[in-house]
Amino acid sequence: MTNANNPVHATAYWTTAREHGELLPEELRAPGPGEALVCALYSGISKGTEMVVHNGAVPPRVAQQMRAPHQEGQFPGPVKYGYLSVGVVEEGPEEWKGQRVFCLNPHQDRYVVPVAELTRIPDDVPTRRAVLTGTVETAVNALWEAGPRLGDRMAVVGAGLVGGMVATLLRTFPLSRLQLVDLDPGRKNLADALGVDFAHPDDALADCDIVFHCSASQEGLERSLQLAGDEGDVIEMSWYANREVTLPLGEDFHARRLSIRASQVGVVARARRHRRTNAERLELAVSLLKDPVFDAFLTGSSPFQDLPEVVQGLAHGSIEALCHVIEYPQHAEPQQSAPSHPTDQR
Repeated sequence: MTNANNPVHATAYWTTAREHGELLPEELRAPGPGEALVCALYSGISKGTEMVVHNGAVPPRVAQQMRAPHQEGQFPGPVKYGYLSVGVVEEGPEEWKGQRVFCLNPHQDRYVVPVAELTRIPDDVPTRRAVLTGTVETAVNALWEAGPRLGDRMAVVGAGLVGGMVATLLRTFPLSRLQLVDLDPGRKNLADALGVDFAHPDDALADCDIVFHCSASQEGLERSLQLAGDEGDVIEMSWYANREVTLPLGEDFHARRLSIRASQVGVVARARRHRRTNAERLELAVSLLKDPVFDAFLTGSSPFQDLPEVVQGLAHGSIEALCHVIEYPQHAEPQQSAPSHPTDQR
């Protein structure tokens, strides 16, 4: 048991300087009433946002809004950042002990958080796959923002982790058309795994009711405006951090009365804000992960002790990944009830 005289020692990943990260030790206080000690099993690297943090590129003007829920330190650093952690409750309220949970926590092998900030992982969702909960939540929020309708024509521009997630959810809607659009022909493999039509930007079909832009590039946003039909919507999901973007607003934007709407997961989308909480949105996201198609996004893994080198590899492009999983092998994973897809256990 944890007590004041016998603290738990933990290790966490910190961005200690621009383009440099380290694993640093810390001592955890004992969990108080309504809190839990969580032992991490896996965490996921959110490549887009975490690379912005790694590169020290968070704009000071929005630094407070871009804080992760359990972040420590300040941008540009030293800062402890991350939000895709899965673990098991070691200590806490009796009904939580031994539960598999998702938490918007940085990369850390043990941590203490309020149980109100934990999301239980359903029995039919494999533990490893559950690291995607936070990204599925981002996609859910975007769909709430956009409000797809029966028979809509859709395009998702940018077939990375976020764009792929949006397409994965949209593929279950009764749409007239859905295309996943990317410059990289290799992304067709992802589209095929998802059962979604793939298109190069030059070949993508126009006159879309809604276009989700997820490429984080000026060119991608320009093409999204071209693909949207008259008075159509472009849902902007990219975060450009400190990069400036120039758009040809004298072309499609004004002439065809287009709309660009931001979607950001920090708050529940306006269309559902009065009827859904952040916790309910997370519960929905993790429940969707029972579908084994999401395993297509888990494209690599490394042990926790290698995390600083992995982040460097992702930043420099020597490691290609959609979601790279960090493993914490020192903790035994609890037994699960028989899942709907036993062969999908990892």
